[in-house]
Amino acid sequence: MSPFDPVSLIIKKRDGGELTPDELTQLIDGYTDGQVPDYQMSSFLMAAFLRGMSDLEGFALAEAMLHSGEVLDLSDIPGTKVDKHSTGGVGDKISLILAPLVAAAGVPVPMISGRGLGHTGGTLDKLESIPGFQTDLDLDTYRRLLSEHGVVMIGQTKEVAPADKRLYALRDVTGTVEFIPFIAASIMSKKLAEGIDRLVLDVKAGRGAFMQDVESGRRLAERLTGIGEHFGCTTIALLTRMDDPLGRAIGNWLEVEESLRCLRGEHVEEVTDLTIALAAEMIVLGGAAATLDDAEVTARTLLSSGAAFEKFKEMVQAQGGDVSVIDHPERRGVADAIVDVFADEDQSGYVRSVDARAIGLAAMRLGAGRMTVEDGVDPLAGIELLKKRGEPVQPGDCLARLHTRNRELAEKFSDTVSEAFELTGEHVEPEPIVLDRLYAGKWSTG
Repeated sequence: MSPFDPVSLIIKKRDGGELTPDELTQLIDGYTDGQVPDYQMSSFLMAAFLRGMSDLEGFALAEAMLHSGEVLDLSDIPGTKVDKHSTGGVGDKISLILAPLVAAAGVPVPMISGRGLGHTGGTLDKLESIPGFQTDLDLDTYRRLLSEHGVVMIGQTKEVAPADKRLYALRDVTGTVEFIPFIAASIMSKKLAEGIDRLVLDVKAGRGAFMQDVESGRRLAERLTGIGEHFGCTTIALLTRMDDPLGRAIGNWLEVEESLRCLRGEHVEEVTDLTIALAAEMIVLGGAAATLDDAEVTARTLLSSGAAFEKFKEMVQAQGGDVSVIDHPERRGVADAIVDVFADEDQSGYVRSVDARAIGLAAMRLGAGRMTVEDGVDPLAGIELLKKRGEPVQPGDCLARLHTRNRELAEKFSDTVSEAFELTGEHVEPEPIVLDRLYAGKWSTG
């Protein structure tokens, strides 16, 4: 291996060259152990973003990030370990429902998640809006909780894919989030490192996703499943719609509340449907059902019976969370300022769409997300949608409710939220949340 010179690698990529696997390993290892500072890695990220990365570079990047830390072996824990990962969307609280649901079906779910990135929320931030909930657990505790409860949800540790943990935050503040090789390497490095046997991916496409169109979503799904299969992990991807926010709640505690309604058996539009579709895939991969139809019946039964809700409470208690707010969400309290957004005099008809990206950015600026790595998150901040696709609107109707630290901040973004609603004079038909399915290199609809 040649002497390590990060500047030469940055220049090589800046000028359109292709880095070798050894060079990428050197760069990632150097960044992980502190030889490469943030400013040099930021330069590399932007150079790669602008110049692109080949398939070979993408595989090498994923492998270097995977082996930047410990690759866990959970073979001593009974059962086929199955996880799910979403590529990120607005109002995407599915993991909070899905992990305990699948665990209640008897399939072990080890889940290592991330924080909010750009305009999309993060599973860890949502979980930590539950008072006392601990996501910063060591690997021995991770193993023990998975063995005892069949489900555990933590953040990236210093041992597991440490390169991803650092790069995840750096991408967020350098304008290099929406890049397929980075997204794929980030997701798959931590997923493959967590000790899973099988993986289901929720790859989102649309205005609120990092992949703005269906074809980009397909390319990302193909890259992700290709990496999974390369490392011997059976990987299935569902391509799902993300033009409108998922559900009605955007913001950490608001999304936990909506998840609790789903876990209690209430049908939450889009949220329940997508949860069932992903759960069915995981339950079949985990060997708890023979077919997707059988697995869907199992998943619906576990929601309606309360078994999934009880498993969620069990996980919350095991990870130090306050179970009383799970039973009584009203005890969590509300944001300091709550401001309603009303339809103008010229706004009438049916909601054609709600711009997920605009809503996600507004929620972030209200305090639900981060503008910089150092920013804190207000667990009670966010947006409730009072009107969704297909619903009628008359002048003066409440479109949305903003939750934030102060009224002035909420009023600043009222117009932005109002303008995110696109209306039409014609009735709007519902659209399926799942667009396509990728398994063994083949799309279901071609």
